[in-house]
Amino acid sequence: MTLPLQGQVAIVTGAARGLGRGYALRLAKLGADVVIADVDLASAREFGEELTAPGVPEEVRALGRRSLGVQGDLRRREGAQALVQRTMAEFGRIDILVNNAGGAFTPVERSLASQMTDEDTDAMLDVNYRSALCCSQEVLPAMRAQGSGVIVNVATMAALDASRTAGRLAPYAVAKSAVLTLTRYLAAEVGPDGIRVNCIAPGSMLTERIRKHAAARGMQNEKELRRIPLRRFGEVEDCANVLEFLVTPLSAYVTGQCISVCGGQVLTPS
Repeated sequence: MTLPLQGQVAIVTGAARGLGRGYALRLAKLGADVVIADVDLASAREFGEELTAPGVPEEVRALGRRSLGVQGDLRRREGAQALVQRTMAEFGRIDILVNNAGGAFTPVERSLASQMTDEDTDAMLDVNYRSALCCSQEVLPAMRAQGSGVIVNVATMAALDASRTAGRLAPYAVAKSAVLTLTRYLAAEVGPDGIRVNCIAPGSMLTERIRKHAAARGMQNEKELRRIPLRRFGEVEDCANVLEFLVTPLSAYVTGQCISVCGGQVLTPS
């Protein structure tokens, strides 16, 4: 059976663990060679996430695909430039960019909109928004030159509906809202170049990092579970399934959209 991404090259940021790792492995299974980008390529160990090889690049290679691990800080332009330069030097093309790097790590006690500090706001914008902006801008010349490409940004359910998190993720949600708006503006601009840009907004996902911090943030408890129409928390594969749709010809006429992968927690238009 022909693999839909055979011969394509994908970059996944924040791919050393969690959802990013799941995206990278799914892309490899679909036939793509995958660049694993992360500020710490060994970060799975920090949260006790078990890999099937020493690192995610090795897991991709075990699936029969080429892979490159690039460790660097994507919050700054030079980090994104180095990532794209290494990818082009190694593979000569870029077909897919998944802007997964990011996260909510500001202290809960000051994560309300009325209390968030300048320091926390800057940190969330840097890791969530600026990393996506820089990486997107840096891959566009290669995608435009080949007349095709797919960018998938990762936002959050909290950016779509503040009531879902009781307002306790304000700095993170604001930064991810910027990612969502960037998605739509980029889609409008680069559509004529044959490039599609879409967004995934995960809900309450069962990753090792979230499990570790869930209690402190009041997440993934019975109260939250009762608010999910499908009555379960999300798995990594749930998001990987939507990514597969967005990077393959199944979504050839879809751009500028945000798909909420939340089990029905968000039921308002995105």
